[in-house]
Amino acid sequence: MTFNAQISQLSQRLIEESSGVWAVHDQACEQFANGEDVYLLSVGDPDLATLPSTIRATIDSLEKGRTHYAPGMGEKHLRQIISDIEIKSSGKHCDPSNVVIFPGATNAIYTVMACLLNAGEDVIVAEPMYVGYEGIFKALNVNVVPVELDVENHFELDVDRVKAAVTEKTRVVFINTPGNPAGNMISEQQLRDLADFCLENNLWLVCDEVYSMITFDEAHTSLRKAAAKLDNVVIIDGLSKSHAMTGWRLGWTVASTQFSQRLLDFTSSTIFGCCQFVQDAAAFALTNDEEYIQGVREEYRQRRNYVCERVNSIPGISCQVPKAGMFVMIKVDELAENGLRFAEDLLKKEKVSVLPGIGFGQSTTNYVRVSLAQPINVLKPAFDRIERYAKKLLG
Repeated sequence: MTFNAQISQLSQRLIEESSGVWAVHDQACEQFANGEDVYLLSVGDPDLATLPSTIRATIDSLEKGRTHYAPGMGEKHLRQIISDIEIKSSGKHCDPSNVVIFPGATNAIYTVMACLLNAGEDVIVAEPMYVGYEGIFKALNVNVVPVELDVENHFELDVDRVKAAVTEKTRVVFINTPGNPAGNMISEQQLRDLADFCLENNLWLVCDEVYSMITFDEAHTSLRKAAAKLDNVVIIDGLSKSHAMTGWRLGWTVASTQFSQRLLDFTSSTIFGCCQFVQDAAAFALTNDEEYIQGVREEYRQRRNYVCERVNSIPGISCQVPKAGMFVMIKVDELAENGLRFAEDLLKKEKVSVLPGIGFGQSTTNYVRVSLAQPINVLKPAFDRIERYAKKLLG
């Protein structure tokens, strides 16, 4: 008898055909692994090294036997450090009971959304949005209501458009500042206005602030600082990008004590805590990082400046200068039908991999995203090829 495999509707939703946004990157990685001369500008894994002293502190933690179960909410000393940071940045009270530790910001976002949304309910999301959100929303079977940022004006958020998108099915407004992929930042006044509106309308306001430490021309303003009241506010942050610790998988939420308990209940049934030595590493990194973060920020600033100058000197493509983050969105509609066609053809003809903008939403169909996770001595020859490609297309 042949086994007739049955899988859940949840997993079926996750394998449904999507935009194929990663197909170009996957092909480029395969070519690179086969020894081809490919430049990978399509993924946001920092090339910078984790702070060496953080690694040494982690080894010390391992040698001390910190390899056992940790408290479900996370180690108290790490949560205290995060709450102290929040007090300093927001000027508002924060207690370790407001903080829950997760194995990465993505898991934190999934848990938050799972605790706030029922299947069929609406979440309003600013678009372009991080491509990783799609799988979370599909898994939870919720309706995504995109609100387009102003792509012609530094991807600014229009708060009135968010308000207009709210219906009786809306439960959550989900924003991201600084933004991935566009490097946009939401101002303190806009955050305050949105927070007031959400509170008045009994909506949760969730903010992904993973790029909070990688800003260039102005300091990041946290939603917790801007909001007059915090009952309906959840922020998510982590160490992956700011501290070049993508593989360590460490993120956190800051929310009310009551909601943090709900998050604990959920995460206790899914991950059962994060490993002790990684939490020790995070605690060390967050208390010994001032000089390191300044160096990271300056390195990305130089890369951003180089990329933007190169892009805007090449006929047929253009970009706006991002205020934060580690990506640049490049408009390519003068050279190609859309960003996907541009990315496919660029890889085929010049062996440079960029990410098609359609993966972030319809508003960036005619864009591609370039990562700053490569040094300038790699970016330069990659953009030499992009320039050669553009000039050939223009004849």
